Amino acid sequence: MRVHQISKEKLTISKLADILQTKIELSDEVKHLVVKCRNYLNEKIKTHSDPIYGINTGFGSLCNTSISNDDLGILQKNLVMSHACGIGDEVPQNIVKLMLLLKIQGLSYGHSGVQLITIERLVDFYNNDILPVVYQQGSLGASGDLAPLAHLALALIGMGEVYYKGQKRNSEDVLKELNWFPIELHSKEGLALLNGTQFMSAYGVWNLIQATKLSELADKIGALSLDAFDGRLEPFHDDVHHVRGHAGQLETARNIFSYVKGSEIIARKKEHVQDPYSFRCMPQVHGASKDAITYITSVFETEINSVTDNPTIFPDEDKIISAGNFHGQPLAISLDFLAIAVAELGSISERRVYKLIGGERGLPVFLVANSGLNSGFMIPQYTAASIASQNKHLCAPASVDTIDSSQGQEDHVSMGANAATKCHKVVENLEKLLAIELLNAAQAIEFRTEKTSEVLAQFVADYRKTVSFVKDDRYLHEDIKKSVAFVSALS
Repeated sequence: MRVHQISKEKLTISKLADILQTKIELSDEVKHLVVKCRNYLNEKIKTHSDPIYGINTGFGSLCNTSISNDDLGILQKNLVMSHACGIGDEVPQNIVKLMLLLKIQGLSYGHSGVQLITIERLVDFYNNDILPVVYQQGSLGASGDLAPLAHLALALIGMGEVYYKGQKRNSEDVLKELNWFPIELHSKEGLALLNGTQFMSAYGVWNLIQATKLSELADKIGALSLDAFDGRLEPFHDDVHHVRGHAGQLETARNIFSYVKGSEIIARKKEHVQDPYSFRCMPQVHGASKDAITYITSVFETEINSVTDNPTIFPDEDKIISAGNFHGQPLAISLDFLAIAVAELGSISERRVYKLIGGERGLPVFLVANSGLNSGFMIPQYTAASIASQNKHLCAPASVDTIDSSQGQEDHVSMGANAATKCHKVVENLEKLLAIELLNAAQAIEFRTEKTSEVLAQFVADYRKTVSFVKDDRYLHEDIKKSVAFVSALS
C-alpha cells in the first residue's frame, strides 16, 4: 500500500479522498518542528512564572486559576476526561478516520506543543483503523470541537471505546493487545488535542467529497429525465450561458448537452415550445450549486491546512499567544451554505419526478401501462417530496445561533458542529432523491420508441442490472433501496 507523508505540503479535498486509501507517516520535517516546539515549551515552563493560558492555568472561565508545575500532566488528563461529554448518535467511522487525519495534520505544524509520541500514536490509530467512538452532540463549534475531540483523545490514554477489526471494544484492552502503553499527557497536550475544528472539518470534507460527486451525477440523471420527458435541447446551447457567464452554469449545460448528444428523442421535432423550469433551468440551478461547492471547498481547504488549537506557540518568535483560531464561524457559515446548495439539487430533482409521472407528452400516468389497477410510480414521488421537504427544514441556519457558555467567558459560539451534522443529513438525502429520480427516469425512457443517446442508454442498461423495469405493481421499497445502492456506488 502507498504511504502518504504528513508534511507542510498543502492538502486539497481531492488529495484527502486519495490519502484516505493509504497509510500515513510523519515526514522528518514535521518531526523536527514538533520536537522543536515541545522543547521550547518545556524550557518556557521552567523559566516563566507568569500564567500562560491552558498550560499552567485552568480552562475557560477558570483561566485565572494557576496550576503548579507538578500538576500540569494531571491537569491535561483531567481536561480530556471531563470534556468527554458527547452524547447522541455515534459519528460514522469514516468521518472519525478523517478526524484523526485532520488532527494529525493540524498538530504537525509545530505550533501546538505536543510530544512527538502523541502524534505518532494518532498515526498508529489511523494506520491500524483503531477508530475511537465519538458522539455527534456536544460541540458548540467555538472552543474547538471540545466534546467530540475529547472522545477522540480518550483512546490515547487508554479510556473510552474504539472500533477495532469491526468490533467495539474498550480502548484499554486494545492497547494491551497491541503492547502499547497509554500516552502520559504533558503540559498543553490535552488542550491541543481538544481545541481545534477537526469534527466540523471532517464532516465538511466528507460532505464536500460527496456533494461534488452527487452534483455531477445530478447532471447525468437530469439529462436522462430530460430525454425521457421529450425535452428540448436549445436551453443547453453554449451561447445562452456565455452571455451570463457563471462557471457552474456553463459546466452543467455542457454536461447535459454531451449526455444527450446523439439521442433520437432530443433531435425529433417538438410539439411544445418550452419545457418546465425543472428541466430547462438545470444549468442555472445545478450550476449555482456547483459554484457554491467550489467556494466552500476553498474555505475548507484553507481550514484543513491551518493551526486551530489554542494557545498558539511560536518558538522562533518566542511567543505563546492565546487567541481564537478554534472558532468555527467560517465553517459554520459554509456548512449552512453547502446544505442549501445540496438541498436545491434535491428540490429540483423531485420536481422532475413530479413531471415525469403526470401523464404528459405521451408518457403513461404514473409511468405504468395499466394504471388504475396499478398505482405505478405514484408513491415514490410522495417519498421524494417528503425527503425534499425534510431538507428544507434542515437548511435552517445553525450559524446565526449562539449561546453563552463557561460562565460567559465563551459568549459567542458558531454552532458549526450542528451545521455539520445537519449538512451531512442533507447530503445523504440528496443521494436518495437522485436515486428516486433515476428510478422514474429509467422507467419513463423505456416508453419511448426512439432511442436515447449511447451514453444514456448504457447508463440505463447498467442500472437495469440492479433494478428491473416495473410492469405491474410490486414492492417498490426494495427497488428504491437498490436504486440508492446503485447511486451510492457511483458517487
